[in-house]
Amino acid sequence: MSGRITINDIAKLAGVSKTTVSFYLNGKFDKMSEETRARLEEVIARTNYYPNTIARSLNYKQTHLIGVVIGDITNSFANQIVKGIDDFSRKAGYQMIVGSSGYLLENERRCITGMAAMGVDGFIVQPTVHFETMWKEMNIQKPIAYFDSPNPSSSTLWVKTNNYEAVYDATEKLVSEGYDRFLMITADPYVLQTRMERNRGFTDCLELNKKSYETLLADDRTTKEYLEEKLKPYLESDQTTAIFVCNNWLLDKVYLVLRHYPELIPGKIGLIGFDSLEWTELVSPSITTIVQPAYEEGQAAARILIDRIEEHNDEAPNVILKCRINELESTRRING
Repeated sequence: MSGRITINDIAKLAGVSKTTVSFYLNGKFDKMSEETRARLEEVIARTNYYPNTIARSLNYKQTHLIGVVIGDITNSFANQIVKGIDDFSRKAGYQMIVGSSGYLLENERRCITGMAAMGVDGFIVQPTVHFETMWKEMNIQKPIAYFDSPNPSSSTLWVKTNNYEAVYDATEKLVSEGYDRFLMITADPYVLQTRMERNRGFTDCLELNKKSYETLLADDRTTKEYLEEKLKPYLESDQTTAIFVCNNWLLDKVYLVLRHYPELIPGKIGLIGFDSLEWTELVSPSITTIVQPAYEEGQAAARILIDRIEEHNDEAPNVILKCRINELESTRRING
C-alpha cells in the first residue's frame, strides 16, 4: 500500500470499523475480543501506522507525565525502583503512569503506545532484549531512559547496576569457601540483558577457576515440588554445592525447599540470591544476597530523563551503580 496510511486503511485491512480502530488506539479494550486486538496489532505493526500517527498527532506541550514500563511490578526490586522514580519525579513536578509488561515484547508495545497516546513527556523502561529495535521502528519523538537491563553499548539514556562484576565477585567468594560444585537457578537468561550479565559473571568465574557448574531454568510457573525434585540429587550427594539464584522472585521458592534442610546449610549446601532483604535477614539460617541499590537506580533514571525532557543536559546520559554483597550465614563455611 503506497502513500500515507489512514485509519480507514487500517479498518479495511483488519476487517473492522473505524470506531473499533479508534477504540484500540485509545486503549479501550473492554468490549473488544482478543482476536480483534491481535488482528489490529498485527496490521498496525505491519503498516507502521500506529506509532507514526501518535508521533504526528501529539502536541508537544508538556503534560508533566512520565510513562514507566517495568517487567514485574510485584517484586521488591520493582517496588523500590518505582518508589525512587516517583519520589524524584514528584519533587520535579512530574507524575508517573506505570505499566507492567511481564517481560513480553507485545506488552511493552501496548504500554508504550497507550502512554504515548496520553501524551507523556518521556519514558522510563526496563527493556527486554528486543525492545530497543521496536522503539526505533515506532519513531516516537520523546526521550526515553532505560533502567536495569539496557544494552550498555547503546547511545541512549540508561541506568544499570554492575551485575557482572557483583556476581563474579560473589562467585569467587563461594569458590574460596571450598564448595565442590555450583548450580545456577535462573529464569530464561536471554530475555533480559541483566540476566545475561549475571549468567556470564557466574560462568566466567567458575571456568577461570576450573570448577564444574550446572544451570536449572525456572519461571513464574515453577512449583516448589519441581524444585525439590531437581535439588534432591544435590541434597543427597556427598559433594558440597553452592546454589546461586539469579532472580529475587525465585529465591523464596528455592528457600521453601531448602528450609527443611537447615542442617545442610552452609556446610554442604550454600545459598546466595538477589535482593529480598525484607526476609533473608530474618530466617535461620540467614541468606546471603547481592543487593542492588534499586531506590537510587529509580531516582537516577528519573533525574536523567527529566533533565533531557527539560533540555538542561546537565546529567551524564549513562550511570552504573554498584551492588553490595550482604554476606550472611548461608555461605559462611570457613570464615563464619
